[in-house]
Amino acid sequence: MIFTDKSTKKLVPYVTGGIVDGWADYVCAFADNGADAIEIGLPFSDPMLDGPTIQEASDRALANGTTLDGILRDLSKISVEVPLIVMTYANLAVRAGFCDRLAEAGIRGLIVPDAPLDEVGPIRDAANAAGLDLIPLAAPSTTADRRREITASAQGFVYAVTVLGTTGERDALDPAANALASSLRALTDLPVLLGFGVSTPEHAAAAVRDADGVVVASALMRRLMDGAGPDALGAVVGNIRKAI
Repeated sequence: MIFTDKSTKKLVPYVTGGIVDGWADYVCAFADNGADAIEIGLPFSDPMLDGPTIQEASDRALANGTTLDGILRDLSKISVEVPLIVMTYANLAVRAGFCDRLAEAGIRGLIVPDAPLDEVGPIRDAANAAGLDLIPLAAPSTTADRRREITASAQGFVYAVTVLGTTGERDALDPAANALASSLRALTDLPVLLGFGVSTPEHAAAAVRDADGVVVASALMRRLMDGAGPDALGAVVGNIRKAI
């Protein structure tokens, strides 16, 4: 299992696979600067839950000729001491052998944001058979009954979405995010991490008052697309690590 306790605050930075040549160097830099796990987005042509920044990152990766084979090949060339998690959409996740291929490349977890809880069974079975945790999402609009269902079946950690909408950088965290984290934490022994809009060390520090950690994506990808190299982005991750 990716995480087994709430004893420390967790930091999960994100990178879009294949966004630039040498993208796996960012994975190593994140691991070296305090990441507890790293989320790797598989570029997809219709990323419905991703906002403009991650969509642009995905488009750049696809334009760069990125393929699943290439991403897994790049990952096979590096070694990090923290779990790697893939985020993708159901269109890819339902393909025969997909989870096995991830596991063979050293991936430990899977996030499929467009797979409804009532329909995710086959993906969960394939993931578990391959030794992967299937990480669920919960949003502020998720009902109390559904939150109980989500946490009862959760693996790895619970991904709490800060807002209704897509990913993206924001000026401030919605107070509803902390309330959501608190309600989910009461239902599970797994860590609850807040994501979608956690953009600064200050955001992260505010989030972990009630959550067990944060996922940081768009803020990192914006800097990467503006030219920040692995060392620079590693330093950003390190600053967030210090904040939480």
